[in-house]
Parts: sequence; C-alpha cells; structure tokens
Amino acid sequence: MAVPVVEPDRYPQQLQAKRDTLERRFEHLDPPALEVFASPPSHFRQRCEFRLWHEGDDLYYAMFEVDPADPSNKTIVRLDQYPVASQRINALMPVLIEALRGNPVLRRKLFQVEFLTTLAGEALITLIYHRALDEAWEREARALQARLDVMIIGRARKQRLVLERDHVWERLAVEGREFVYQQVENSFTQPNAEVSRKMLAWARDVTRDSQEGDLVELYCGNGNFTVALAENFRRVLATEISRTSVASARINLAANGIDNVTVARMSAEEFAQALAGEKGGRRVADMALGEHAFTTVLVDPPRAGLDERSCEQLRDYSRIVYISCNPDTLLANLEQLQDTHAISRLALFDQFPWTTHCECGVLLERRH
Repeated sequence: MAVPVVEPDRYPQQLQAKRDTLERRFEHLDPPALEVFASPPSHFRQRCEFRLWHEGDDLYYAMFEVDPADPSNKTIVRLDQYPVASQRINALMPVLIEALRGNPVLRRKLFQVEFLTTLAGEALITLIYHRALDEAWEREARALQARLDVMIIGRARKQRLVLERDHVWERLAVEGREFVYQQVENSFTQPNAEVSRKMLAWARDVTRDSQEGDLVELYCGNGNFTVALAENFRRVLATEISRTSVASARINLAANGIDNVTVARMSAEEFAQALAGEKGGRRVADMALGEHAFTTVLVDPPRAGLDERSCEQLRDYSRIVYISCNPDTLLANLEQLQDTHAISRLALFDQFPWTTHCECGVLLERRH
C-alpha cells in the first residue's frame, strides 16, 4: 500500500478527477447527473492500524511503501502523525508511543497497534503481540488505559484480553435524527464517519415513500443502512454471514428502538435459495418470507461484486439500491441488469481521499 500524501488545498482537484473518471466509465449506461459527496480533506478516518517498529531503544509507528514495479520491495515509512486519521487518533499517537517506549512490559514483542475512534472522541486501542500476555501486562495496560482515558484490548496468539469493552458507540446525525451504532473491534465498520452520514442520508432519500412495501438487505454488516432505512419501509429483512456483524446489527436495532426488522445469518446465495423455495429449516421459517412483500433490495457486496446468478435475482425487485466499493464490478453488474432496470440516481461517496478508490451508490428502477 502507498502512504497517502495529504495536501488539503489539492482536494478539489483530486475529487474532480474521480468525478471525471466515473462519468466516463458509466456514460454508455445513460445515467443521470452524478451526485458527488465530498469528504473532509484530512482527519477523516475513525480507524486505522500501524506496525510498531523497534530500533534499538527507539519505537515508532510504521507503514510500508510498496514498489509497484516490484511488490516484494517494501520501504519502511516512519509515522509520527497520520493526517488521514481522526484528530483523536493523532492526539493519541505521540502520548501512546511515549508511554510504550518507556515501559518494557508493554513494549516487549509488541508489533501492531490498532485505533478505533468515534466522532465524539471515544477511543479503543488494540495492542497486538508476538508473546503470551500475563498479569504483569494486564496491570500495566490498565494503568495506561486510565492515564490515556481510552479502552485497551490486548491480543496475542489464542488470546484476547478485553480490559473494559470491545466496542465503541458511534453517533451519526442524519436528517435531524441521531442513529447510534455499536462498532466492534476487529470487525468491519465504515471508516469515514462524515461520509457515512452522507451515504445514509442519500439512501434514505432514494427510498422515501416506501412504507407500503418491504425491504430486503443483503450484506447488512452491523446494520449501518438497516438502522437508517427501517422507518422508510413496512418491514425489513436483512441478511449477513458474519456472526459478529449479525450480533452487532441486532444490538444496533435494539439501541435505536427499531422493531420492524428481522436479521438472518445467511449468505446472499442461501437467501436466494430460501426465496426460491429451495432451502428450508428453522432459519428460513423464522424469516416468515410469506408475510413479506419485497419491493426494494439493497445490496452492499464485497469488492468482488455480485456473481452472475445473484445479480440475475435482483431483477425480481422493482427497485434496487446498490452500494459498491468497486466501480469495476459495479459496472459489470449494471450492464447485466440494464435491459430490465434503468439508473435513476448515481452517486460518488469519497470515503477514501488521496487514493483512487471510489465508493458508489446507485438507484435502479424497473423499466416500464
């Protein structure tokens, strides 16, 4: 990976370049005008991880710069600050490294540090080791936790010591509402909270006036979209394969007082089989598929996008909301669907400034 170079004055140009690239890529599908949602130009990531580099008595955060011509050639880059990370992370970086540098118990065989923060400044730090953690480590870590006003987790092979709790609570203000989310250490969460707020507002806008129909959501994660969209629909059925994410989604729904959502732990492929009557069992019975009238599907797949069969099954819905982290696989899926569905909204969410990465949102509606 390349260590991003942050130059806030250049941000409008880099965002324009992404806009131009996407407009060219999707032009042949005749989409409407691209909606562009900018990020703060710096201090936008609420989570990040660093290697810890030991050099004699010195200790510092490091990332690796990979030579594109020779991926095996990696240069160590020392980081004392990291301008893409949140202000809270940047404030913690020097005080944490100073505390670790002078503490032989906490620094011994420490090789990685992970930060997870929120817009309100809550912070969880994970220290990862090449050795077993003992009572001496726990004693020193608890003292450091109190001193820095953070939560600390220690990880080693077959060990995970949670000193206080394993999650933070993010609060996102969207359209005058506040949604709360449990975000668990070492599980996926949207890293750019400000852009995540804009994504939720956009998704709410494109699904408004849907209360007579039901939503099915595939790859729901920790319920990021589920929580924000539930009030737009009569009922919601959300599916997710990760056990940790399913547990978080259910907690987040309860924390937000939402009672019209069922979360099922199954893959998108299994759900398609259940919907087609090819799969039974208790999990399928609990979903009460016969009681739903699905009008809208929301998909937020991994970078690989949807396989051909899963994409084909989206045709059954009059409206498709597709959130994509990979324009290449998104384009392939949209081309597969273009004979039955037209693009009525297309958005660029700049989750990752200073990279070529583009996050997209698409609303597809059935052609008449």
